[in-house]
Amino acid sequence: MTARIAPGGLKDLGPIRWGFSRAAGKVTGTEPPAIFTTLGRTKGLFTGWLHFAGRLMPFGSLQRRESEMVILTVATQRACEYEREHHRLLGRRAGLTSTEIEGILADEVVESLSPRERVLRESARTLVRAKDLDDEQWAALRRMTTEREAIELLLLVGHYDMLATTLMTLRLEPDQHR
Repeated sequence: MTARIAPGGLKDLGPIRWGFSRAAGKVTGTEPPAIFTTLGRTKGLFTGWLHFAGRLMPFGSLQRRESEMVILTVATQRACEYEREHHRLLGRRAGLTSTEIEGILADEVVESLSPRERVLRESARTLVRAKDLDDEQWAALRRMTTEREAIELLLLVGHYDMLATTLMTLRLEPDQHR
């Protein structure tokens, strides 16, 4: 499969976005991630998106482990291979075990998740499928989260659902490991 818009190089991205992409590749152990080198072509839009995305993860109020579990859940529900592979490594770094990650990616019950993590995961699954939470699921979520965390979960799921649409429509392949 060929990407519909090729990842940009230094000339397309400018030195700051190009440098950021290269640094991100060093962190993930891949070539500069295509998500950054492709979306980086939008210049200011990319910068605004990156700021928003960063406020959700890694600088959000949910724990990193929780955020990565939610992102992997969205990627699984959307069958977004790019997100699945990109966050497989990030999930391990955030404290998810390989067994937990593989269970999430297989959409299986993961017994080692805490009760809070189970509610976050089920809320994410439901949001991707139904684009809403019924009163029972909302009540379960609110028993486990602060007001801010509940809102942030909605934004995190919506963001990665949107991102899956973008990545899949652009036909971006998972980044190659070095």
